[in-house]
Amino acid sequence: MIPRHDPQLKAFASDNYAGVHPEILQAIAAANGGHQISYGDDVYTEALQDVFRRHFGERARAWPVFNGTAANVVSLRAMLRPWEAVICAESAHINTDEGGAPEVAGGIKLLTVPTPDGKLTPELIDRQAWGFGDVHRAQPRVVSISNTTELGTLYTPAEIAAICAHAHERGLLVHLDGSRLTNAAAALDVPMRALTTDAGVDVLSFGGTKIGLLYGEAVVVLDPEAASGIDYIRKTYMQLSSKMRFVSAQFEALLSGDLWLRNARQANAMGRRLAEAVGRVPGVVLPRPVEANAVFAVLPKDVTERLQKRFRFYTWNEATGEVRWMCAFDTTEADVDAFAAAVAEEMAAS
Repeated sequence: MIPRHDPQLKAFASDNYAGVHPEILQAIAAANGGHQISYGDDVYTEALQDVFRRHFGERARAWPVFNGTAANVVSLRAMLRPWEAVICAESAHINTDEGGAPEVAGGIKLLTVPTPDGKLTPELIDRQAWGFGDVHRAQPRVVSISNTTELGTLYTPAEIAAICAHAHERGLLVHLDGSRLTNAAAALDVPMRALTTDAGVDVLSFGGTKIGLLYGEAVVVLDPEAASGIDYIRKTYMQLSSKMRFVSAQFEALLSGDLWLRNARQANAMGRRLAEAVGRVPGVVLPRPVEANAVFAVLPKDVTERLQKRFRFYTWNEATGEVRWMCAFDTTEADVDAFAAAVAEEMAAS
């Protein structure tokens, strides 16, 4: 097959734009050949449970699914009864970027809270954690946070522990959208369980695609009492893969060694390099801290339009001119330097 794109061309629109890490492709090939039991009763999915337990504790159990939206919807649906609701940041991915899937597919009420940096706090949670016993109000039951957040910020272990303690005191459960959990752990130089199990998180949506997988995410239940019926919910929501061995083999390759950490560190390092480079360009404003692999900048509209003809990236806020640049596990120093030089060139021509 002849490639239909330039394999040397990189973009800064999303870490989903990246290809598949070679070690992941090798794992898929190794799992191929012969027959294995379908729908998750294969030896690879069985072995995967041990891999996740090593990272998240002995009570952890993982359910592979196809994508991140499904991981969030399946997780939350398993944590909720029909009349219960989820408290989340207004900027949370489940609220802004999943096409209404929690509401439409999951029938889930979201109770949103404006935040300055994408992060909830115990005090912010209390803005929606009320009305218990009021038949006229959807009952708050789950607090959902993202690490990293949609604004590229990080929760520390202490911040998550404070949220979990506060939520549990009020009879609430805690879900963590971990589509970029690997980036958060790498940036903070802590084990992933420090940001989840040890902090008190009940259920985790674990991301694989953004960190090198071909496809696949996982619902990871850390407290078995916090969720029920996932086997049935996953099937009902069309997320039960018949050839699940190929999803599980990818996760085993990612998590059994340090591939997840190497990939996350590379993406984060390139995010820092990009921020430092464009921060030196006159006229470029970086309105948010760069804590992992996301860089936000404010540019003149004409500069953005010219740059987008040379490199793919998205406008974050049309009104303010804010854009977002994402670095991936395969972003190189040369990629960053070329893009930063283009930013400087277009700003000088503005």
